[in-house]
Amino acid sequence: MKKLMLSFVTMFLMGAMALFAQTKTEKFEVKGNCGMCEKRIEKAAKSVDGVTEADWDQETKMAEVKFDESKTNIHKVHMTIAKAGHSTSMHKTSDEAYEKLPACCKYSRSDSTHKSMDDDGHHHH
Repeated sequence: MKKLMLSFVTMFLMGAMALFAQTKTEKFEVKGNCGMCEKRIEKAAKSVDGVTEADWDQETKMAEVKFDESKTNIHKVHMTIAKAGHSTSMHKTSDEAYEKLPACCKYSRSDSTHKSMDDDGHHHH
């Protein structure tokens, strides 16, 4: 009986180690403003099959996501968050998704890579 119990414990530990080996943690920027944004961002990330944890920090605008690499990848997580209306460091949200956000959740969408235009529509470098 002792031997059987030991083999079960060994199998469990080996299974747990294999599962842990596939878990990856990623940190990335997600645009947002408030607690409503936080709930929406975390809910979107957790809706991706394979994501086990998601936490967005309102102050730093950084999300930390833990996921099983055998079930998903970081691109799927970014795309799902962007579809919920929040641009990430990898995917920009669509105008349609952004417009559906409540007023308090509408973050600045200005991007430093865009050149500014004057009133006549001319580019300034």
